[in-house]
Amino acid sequence: MTMVKVKLKLSQIEEGDTLDVLLAEGEPLESVPRTAKEQGHRVEDIRKEGEYYHVIIRK
Repeated sequence: MTMVKVKLKLSQIEEGDTLDVLLAEGEPLESVPRTAKEQGHRVEDIRKEGEYYHVIIRK
C-alpha cells in the first residue's frame, strides 16, 4: 500500500522535483527505494530521524 501512495504522489510532481517519504523501519523501507529506482527515479538520500526514515526521491 505504501508504494501505491508513493507512485500517486510521484505522478503529481514535476520532473526534477523531489518527494520526501517518511517511513518506519521494515519492509517499506526496503521496497520503496528499490521500486523507485526500478521505475527510473533517483533515491537521493535515506536518513534516520528518531524512529522514522526520510527517503528523498527525485522524479
